[in-house]
Amino acid sequence: MKNPDRLYELLPAIYRQRDAENGQPLRALLQVIGEQVEIVETEIDQLYANWFIETCEPWAVPYIGDLLGFQSVHEAGEPGDLRTAEGRALDKILVSRREVAHTIAARRRRGTLALLEELARDVAGWPARAVEFYRLLGVTQAINQLHLHRGRTADVREGGDLDLLDTAFNRVAQGADVRTVVSHHDRARSNVPEAGLFVWRLRAYGVTNTPAVCIEEAGNGENCFTFSVLGNDAPLFHRARPENDATHIARELNVPAPIRLRAFQKPIIDHRGRVRGMEASPHYYGEPLEAPGGDKSIAIRAPGWVGADEDGNIPRRAIIPADLRNWDYDAEEGRIGVDPKRGRIIFPLEQAPPRGVSASYYYGFSSDIGGGEYVRVVSEQPNPKRYYAAAGEFRSRLREWKDDGENNAVIELTESGIYDDPIAFEVPANHTLQIRAASGIRPIVRLLDHKASEPDALAVLLNAGSRLVLDGLLITGRSVQIRTERTGSDAPIADESPQPPCPGANRKERRDVAVVIRHCTLVPGWTLDCDCAPCQPRKASIHLHNLQGRVAIEHSILGPVRVYADEVNAEPLDLRISDSVIDATTYHRAALSRPGGGEFAHAVLTIARSTVLGEIHTHALRLAENCIFAGEMRVARRQVGCVRFCYVVPGSRTPRRYECQPDEAERMAIEHLEKVRRRQNRAASADEKSRAAERTRLRVQPRFNSTRYGTPVYCQLAATCPDEIARGADDESEMGAFHDLFQPQRAANLRARLDEFTPAGIETGIIYVT
Repeated sequence: MKNPDRLYELLPAIYRQRDAENGQPLRALLQVIGEQVEIVETEIDQLYANWFIETCEPWAVPYIGDLLGFQSVHEAGEPGDLRTAEGRALDKILVSRREVAHTIAARRRRGTLALLEELARDVAGWPARAVEFYRLLGVTQAINQLHLHRGRTADVREGGDLDLLDTAFNRVAQGADVRTVVSHHDRARSNVPEAGLFVWRLRAYGVTNTPAVCIEEAGNGENCFTFSVLGNDAPLFHRARPENDATHIARELNVPAPIRLRAFQKPIIDHRGRVRGMEASPHYYGEPLEAPGGDKSIAIRAPGWVGADEDGNIPRRAIIPADLRNWDYDAEEGRIGVDPKRGRIIFPLEQAPPRGVSASYYYGFSSDIGGGEYVRVVSEQPNPKRYYAAAGEFRSRLREWKDDGENNAVIELTESGIYDDPIAFEVPANHTLQIRAASGIRPIVRLLDHKASEPDALAVLLNAGSRLVLDGLLITGRSVQIRTERTGSDAPIADESPQPPCPGANRKERRDVAVVIRHCTLVPGWTLDCDCAPCQPRKASIHLHNLQGRVAIEHSILGPVRVYADEVNAEPLDLRISDSVIDATTYHRAALSRPGGGEFAHAVLTIARSTVLGEIHTHALRLAENCIFAGEMRVARRQVGCVRFCYVVPGSRTPRRYECQPDEAERMAIEHLEKVRRRQNRAASADEKSRAAERTRLRVQPRFNSTRYGTPVYCQLAATCPDEIARGADDESEMGAFHDLFQPQRAANLRARLDEFTPAGIETGIIYVT
């Protein structure tokens, strides 16, 4: 309550004085009445707020839309359950608040090109560019009525135009094509009565002042760097700038696209009008970048370098856009070569940076999973003691926490830098420790080979009743090992009651531990090569030894999980995975197993909305739903549990399945074959059924744009992925880690609105750029 004594303070002073003499019973009564009054007032205020689309509650959005004649799209799926978080997230896509708010304005602007882009943003949340293809047709123009905005024939001297060929920003004229732009097989992009809506589904995520990695194998060993802290090539994206005019057609700077090398270049013109060289474009390079809220996309700092200012910032005129595919570029003195296509930096051979390099930039990815500088929901125990650690201070904060003896603590990492101290600590019994990134920060925990004779993993020892939370971290270099010395049945019992124990209270109880890994990245393969190939593909990311309790992995990316426990004397580990990617680097390696990779992990697995690139070997499977298992599954106890709405590799050993693929597709294919044969007055043979099932298994397989961590399209379903997987979840969304993006629902909604607002005789196709 804002003021619990609001009603009591309205009484005359004489009544409050007498009430105080009697122990203030009247005050307590009015406080209870005041709580109910505040609830009624809040409800009345919310009723008024529900009159307006900007302030109404989510349940009221469809009702306001109904008053405007707004109709939801049946093909997008049924509404979700408002009592669940997933159902409310689905309803935000099916009935978008922004779309309802702009319904009347959209009807007034029906048929305009800019409206199509606005529909993509309002309905699907995708940045887009609308293109009228007839403007790109190569036609012979009348000399007295020229249309200079139409496409021209190719000029081989215009490298910029050729670089944009066959993209959303194409300026080169093409011949007429009689195919349709809405074809499911091969779309046309140069027909007269057609338009294209190019959409960008990847998002641009900012990285602020993160150390660049020196590639010692290239150059002279100290002048070559990558923007990515993992040392891999990663294309740099630019932050999309908003469009201030409703009639504006999106350009390259208005969409989250990779930065082209030619776009990054700006010619240096001398006083005679001649091109004397190249420098970085002011549209992309800032001095410095105010990430993530600034309007520039790249900034580089090299304190102490000859061309840097007093703060270490590299000025824009010292940047030369260059192709660094072979690291063979010879940079001029006082200039730095930057390749935005690969995310590489090269300094002059004799002018290597003396105090390291850091960079701010944007990279592309599909969703808010793994470690990143996006906004995360913070979850913590009540009233924790907080410790703040900059780079290099992590171990000292751990020592402070240990010396203070706080049983509920949070260590917050405050920099997007590298924390490379050796980390090994113990969480005492019945203590809680959370290690998390600060809001808008992506700390990198790099585990180095400090001791040649000992392992250098991030080692954590848990005791009975302890709890560990890792939140928002990127861990590379080694694995994470979490263990307990003794199993729960042998753990000592801590008496938490201040009263003497009652009879029978001396018996041993199991005090389980709890581990939560949330919004973290444990790099699959520990580290990456320049082409994003894992350096240690057979190494696990996390080892769980003798844990009794629950381990939860949420919105994370990690490599294989190894579980070791005493299968005779200990209960199986309760392992829960949701909205995550478990990557064994190949489909034929174990993503979950005992150490060694071939035996069953002593765990009971619950997994939802996740993508597993590898095999699963587990003791039991309680529930699996809306997942993609790209490798075989081997479950020891099949009598319990259920697998529903998942892709499971044929031949897997699992509990009972419900609406799984390719089982369901095979069943429908055989039923269709039998119907055809009945019409032919004969029965389908066993060989025919077997061939039909085999064709279906080959067709219904997950297809990804990339399965290498570090690429922007990592684990994104390809356009050729069959609908049984792309719309195979229980709510008709896609299976896998990106289920909650609800991309099929977004596409169906957008398709219906385009048909509604496109002029008669015009067809508009949706073309996915990323």
